[in-house]
Amino acid sequence: MLFSSITFLYYFLPAVLVIYYLTPAKVKNLILFLASFVFYLWGEPKYSVLLLFSVAVGYMGGRCIEYQRQKKCVCAADPADRSGKYKGRHDRLVVGIFTAMTLGLLVFFKYMDFLADSVNRILGTHVSMVQIALPVGISFYTFQIISYYVDVYRGEVAAEHNFVDFAAYVTMFPQLIAGPIVRFQSVQAELKHREITWEKTGEGAARFVCGLCKKVLIADSLATFVQTLQNISETAAKTEAVVTTGIRAEGAGIGTLGYWVLALAFMLQLYYDFSGYSDMAIGISWMLNLDLPVNFDSPYKAYSVVEFWKRWHISLTGFLTKYIYIPLGGSRKGNLRTYCNTMIVFLCSGIWHGASWMFVLWGALHGVAMVLTKALKRYGEWIPRILKRSVTLLFINFTWIIFRTADLKELREVFRAFLKGGISINPDLFQFFGIAGNRIGEYAILYSILLLFSVIGILVFLLIAPNAKEAAEKMKYKVWHGFVAAGIIALCILHFSGVSSFVYFNF
Repeated sequence: MLFSSITFLYYFLPAVLVIYYLTPAKVKNLILFLASFVFYLWGEPKYSVLLLFSVAVGYMGGRCIEYQRQKKCVCAADPADRSGKYKGRHDRLVVGIFTAMTLGLLVFFKYMDFLADSVNRILGTHVSMVQIALPVGISFYTFQIISYYVDVYRGEVAAEHNFVDFAAYVTMFPQLIAGPIVRFQSVQAELKHREITWEKTGEGAARFVCGLCKKVLIADSLATFVQTLQNISETAAKTEAVVTTGIRAEGAGIGTLGYWVLALAFMLQLYYDFSGYSDMAIGISWMLNLDLPVNFDSPYKAYSVVEFWKRWHISLTGFLTKYIYIPLGGSRKGNLRTYCNTMIVFLCSGIWHGASWMFVLWGALHGVAMVLTKALKRYGEWIPRILKRSVTLLFINFTWIIFRTADLKELREVFRAFLKGGISINPDLFQFFGIAGNRIGEYAILYSILLLFSVIGILVFLLIAPNAKEAAEKMKYKVWHGFVAAGIIALCILHFSGVSSFVYFNF
């Protein structure tokens, strides 16, 4: 079930909110859990049991880890108690067992075919493929449960003894299928006590409408355009079938200018799609009087790759920093160790995004960029800010291309198309915009240039305009804002026919 769908907007969300507001505080978490399960069941019925199993394992894991930790604390207080000391040493083992169980599910469903294919290519073996579909949201709720294990083990949070409260935390439908990654510590108090206020509900509705606008009016329009360019390129290359996950650069279907437009459009689509979803998730959580962490903070305004990762997918960056980078030593053990830890983190980030060597390459490139930025920090102070932002944006733009390429051969062909020069005109592109075929040749180059500048205009607006968080902080809500929101929702509904799935559902 998509947030940007009639089913969700007309039926599911209103029904959930009405029931949620009318029920007593002590059963709100139960309503939230049941609503979240129905939400997941709607789109992934065959994997709903897997979700419940993960929740049950996470709940038992937290209780067992806390039990072992308490015994260890008792032993430390009384060293003479050798029996207690022996039993208390198993806390790390318990953490390891439950982490392996939870992480093992992710590895099986997401990486088994990738591992089997890699082994077959390297060793020449014939390991059979599992060929099983990836459960939606498994990467997100798996990381949440693992963060819960570690926090309980470290004593940063108490294990949840109420199964319904824990289940509500893991399965919260606003963030269940595409994040952000929420630590239990950040919502534990709100799960126990929260009050519904009309002010918070109104702010949540405004944030949701903002995200819906980003997703439907901007991201989906860009997605349709990107797919059109991609299909034209593939048709010109005389491929046997349209490849929906890659960019084929053979031939001159869209030309160099077309590939630049395609790259910029995809970069914008990815941002508006994911940030739009995050805004909708935050908005819904506010309506439920829960606070989800901010996941985006104008990432394309960054002046370096380091700053970019402080602004893009903030919850994932925070998770990798807290649970991988810092335990490895962070930046406390010298520059060489810092650079190695940075590379490990970004290799993990790459493989988290997708089971493909292309994602590993993407993570490695960002890791190298991070290392170079840190190593050359003192030499970059004299560089003009506009140049630093431009170089950062260009790097981000080119690395996003890897998300849509199937292998290194295809990536090489794409970059060759970027650099070879020339403008190729394809009638299908202009017919997409309703331009008559007999006028294409007359105005083709003009239309191409205008198209490029249109995409650049959206990018410039993105760089200078306040983001949703900044706008929400400055806005004082009036009655007429409700009518504006209603108009935006109506406009979005008219565009539902072209709604695509969220990009990060694939991760």
